[in-house]
Amino acid sequence: MIWQQLRNIDFWLGVKNRFLQVCTPLIFWLSLFNVGVILYRVGFSIDPAFSFWLQRFYLGSAILLLGLLLLRALLRLFNPEVTLWRRATAFIPTLLLATVLTGRGLFFAAPEAAGPFLSWLVGDGVLNLLFIAIFLIEASKSSFGFLDASLHPALIFVLSFLVIIFLGTGLLLLPNATVGDISFIDALFTSTSAVCVTGLIVLDTAQDFTFLGQTFILILLQIGGLGIMTFTSFFGFFFKGNTSFQSQMFFKDFVNESQVGAIFKTLIRIVIFTLSLELLGAGLIYLLAPQGVFSSQGEQIWFSVFHAISAFCNAGFSTLSQSLYEPGFRTAYHLQLVIGLLIIVGGLGFPIIFNYAHLLKSMLLRFIRKFRSNIPYIHIPRIININTKIVVTTTLILIFSGMAFFAIAEYGNTLDQKGWYGKMVTAFFASVTPRTAGFNTVDMTQLAMPTILIYLLLMWIGASPASTGGGIKTSTVAVALLNTLSLAKAKNRVEIFRREIDNESIRRAFAIILLSFLFIGFSIFLVAAFEPQLRLIDIIFECFSAFGTVGLSLGITSALSSASKMVIIASMFIGRVGTLTLIVALTRKIRTLSYRYPRESIFIN
Repeated sequence: MIWQQLRNIDFWLGVKNRFLQVCTPLIFWLSLFNVGVILYRVGFSIDPAFSFWLQRFYLGSAILLLGLLLLRALLRLFNPEVTLWRRATAFIPTLLLATVLTGRGLFFAAPEAAGPFLSWLVGDGVLNLLFIAIFLIEASKSSFGFLDASLHPALIFVLSFLVIIFLGTGLLLLPNATVGDISFIDALFTSTSAVCVTGLIVLDTAQDFTFLGQTFILILLQIGGLGIMTFTSFFGFFFKGNTSFQSQMFFKDFVNESQVGAIFKTLIRIVIFTLSLELLGAGLIYLLAPQGVFSSQGEQIWFSVFHAISAFCNAGFSTLSQSLYEPGFRTAYHLQLVIGLLIIVGGLGFPIIFNYAHLLKSMLLRFIRKFRSNIPYIHIPRIININTKIVVTTTLILIFSGMAFFAIAEYGNTLDQKGWYGKMVTAFFASVTPRTAGFNTVDMTQLAMPTILIYLLLMWIGASPASTGGGIKTSTVAVALLNTLSLAKAKNRVEIFRREIDNESIRRAFAIILLSFLFIGFSIFLVAAFEPQLRLIDIIFECFSAFGTVGLSLGITSALSSASKMVIIASMFIGRVGTLTLIVALTRKIRTLSYRYPRESIFIN
């Protein structure tokens, strides 16, 4: 009887499925445990004797994890429901972990024969990064279960930011992350500012945070700039193998992709484009950084990487105490141009970038076909869509009008004693950075009142949709202005670039504008009540900067009380996720109404 059961293939398939059901969560919890050990070792000062035994236990769990990963990959190798590429990627973490552990064994067996590469490979840093990557892969695949649940996509988006904010708060509370003690409110404020890519700080990033703390901040603002759902969906699609149709539909809307089959391709393009541009920006910043202001080459490299990521993510965090107004950097105009261009590209949004990439690809193919007559010409009409035209046009108007206004208002003030090139670059940078970036190359406390008022407008508008920036977005303002002009011309529809804008977009634009004013006004009221000793204009500027996720301040952030800090934290969070998104996430969405009441007009104006 037992022999017949052992010869039954269904029996072994059942054993395999039961093992996979137990193995997958075990791998997740084991990788989570290892990440916890890593954080404990780097975040706390540990007794050497305890550290010795912790290291042995750490390596033992690594060997166990390797065995589970290898066995799971082998069992999934013969799964016909998964593509060959997905089955092959299951061996990537296993091979990397096996390589590192083998290297450690060879090193400890014969350390005198180890070369420089092997000595680097067996270091704890590489093993730690590998454990963190494995945990991210397992967590990303597990997160798809939330997408299959009956949760609104907007609620999942909001909750993802909340989870990362509180995780970041815990990381910043580690003793080795800061030079001195840090309160929970200050850690929560810094984490929220980083995840929401704002840049407002209550502690000096350069002086109060260690290299570990600055690394945590950099990771948080990178995740916040792209969105945690981008990372989880990327790892999940790459390693999971198959996903539900509901998960694919969610990510289709999230990455702004019209075709379900192209979701993973779009995610790869987003990640590769981001990392490539940040790497290019870091290289240019390294070359253009002032000489003689860094104590070592490593410090200059860290400065370049940190500011490239911070600029592209429109975060505004800096490893300089006075941001780019630091002596030696305030006149580094070439460096400011590079950072300004990174801010603009990051604030345009990935759909805009990919739309122009499609145009360049089409032009290149047209050029090739022109010299190869045997290939027929294929006309692709209207590559640049209406959304791209509106966003780019509005962005250019805001940049050049803000630049001109700043040059006029600050000509005899903060621009005094600068040459024509310095005035032009400073005015350009001052026009770009209020739209969610947060860097400053002038003394913010010396700005003229007209400049402060135009800054409020730029901070309120912010960047573009599906970008790394905040604000109510350029397209929202453009649609509202176009609708106003249409009403003034007695037109019954809104038209631009020979296209008609649908009523849903117009309704959303005015709803976002109204909600933004209501929330900003309520924030100003609360902070003014909590801080009666502060100037009202400073409070207004702070609240606009927080809601627009800008990060500029007139110097009152560190002086705020705990209650005011909580108001600013809420402003940064709501400004990043969006007021309308938050309301949709908290209320049930009615898609269609099966009835219609009689229509009547309301007297307005």
